[in-house]
Amino acid sequence: MRLSVIGTGYVGAVHAACMAEVGHEVLGVDVDAERITALAAGRVPFYEPGLGGMLKRTVDGGRLRFTTSTAEAVRFADMHFVCVGTPQRPGSGAADLRYVEAAVDALAAHIPGGGPTQALVVGKSTVPVGTAERLAQRLKGAADVAWNPEFLREGCAVQDTLRPERIVAGVRTAHAEMRLRELYAPLLTAGMPFIATDTATAEMVKLASNAFLATKISFINAMAEICDVTGADVRTLAEAMGADSRIGPRFLAPGLGFGGSCLPKDIRAFAAWAEERGVAESVTLLREADAINTRQRRRVVDLAERLVGGSFTDRGVAVLGAAFKPRSDDVRDSPALAVAEEVRRRGARVRVHDPEAVDNARAAHPALQFALDVAKACERADVVLHLTEWPQYRELDPASLATVVRTPAIVDARHTLDSVAWRAAGWTLCAPGRPRLG
Repeated sequence: MRLSVIGTGYVGAVHAACMAEVGHEVLGVDVDAERITALAAGRVPFYEPGLGGMLKRTVDGGRLRFTTSTAEAVRFADMHFVCVGTPQRPGSGAADLRYVEAAVDALAAHIPGGGPTQALVVGKSTVPVGTAERLAQRLKGAADVAWNPEFLREGCAVQDTLRPERIVAGVRTAHAEMRLRELYAPLLTAGMPFIATDTATAEMVKLASNAFLATKISFINAMAEICDVTGADVRTLAEAMGADSRIGPRFLAPGLGFGGSCLPKDIRAFAAWAEERGVAESVTLLREADAINTRQRRRVVDLAERLVGGSFTDRGVAVLGAAFKPRSDDVRDSPALAVAEEVRRRGARVRVHDPEAVDNARAAHPALQFALDVAKACERADVVLHLTEWPQYRELDPASLATVVRTPAIVDARHTLDSVAWRAAGWTLCAPGRPRLG
């Protein structure tokens, strides 16, 4: 099959490369000429494990091309995936749909209307419920509209696309469902469910899934707050709760909370949309989950400040992690960098290390200092903050690191370090919701 992908950011580039990998002919479209040039040369402009090799392979094999021309995309294919961003509207939590609407309008300007080869526009962006129907009206019959939400995790996006846990297809016609089943046929042979539904339900599946994940993360962090005043251990609590098959261990990891370009924005947009529809009481839980999540950043800063004697003034602080999550170079709404900035504002000398995200972090946070290796970041530090759970940090030698810091004290904000090993090496280790060790 032939398809175009409108928007070659994170979601679009991954979708385009993966669809080409399974045998389709794909044309990626973007208004950013510099990005298109890089992708056409087989270069990924962001870090995502496994994507670089796949992109080069499919470009070199002729199954994947890139252009800045929407008109070329319409000539090339009659199935078009819209993968553009839906940022937060300025001054509001609501989703800004201008890029989605612009992409659809650009397609509509070139799509010939009607006939047996009617075009299909498929949205993958996270949008308010009802967006697909409004876009269908905007297209005025020139194309059918379907919604096929993405469920990608940064750092695992290639795997999530090629081996998804489910494919959700919101359609308005049987023909649209048939075409999406045909597109995903190479993946469906593995037995994952293909859930066909209406467009409103498909849009809602994405919103509700994000809302549930955010709530689960914030729930265990709220329990960590209670553990701090009771002496209970939140890590053991999470392990015991997660062993219950009705609850499960995934996303029940206490720590610094969630960030990134999607989850915080999407739950706020969902809450804003619900308020506009008069069902604000239904999303009270989401508002609280958002507040709990934001609060974790301040709690980690306060914990570290107590650990250095009550004031950060003239203290050295090493920050391990800048990306919002491991296996990514994305620093948008990074909890780690939010903590680093607050520590700096309180008077500390801060040095940040990250295996992949230093360039992006430096561009977004020029007031911070950065180090290219962990030892340099930790040199003469009064406290080390472990804020992004990169595997490399779990493999650090605490005894060796103790020789470069001023004070062997660490805040494990992600609950992934071996506390026994660190304590044995002479470190004081603190973590939200856990008794202090050392």
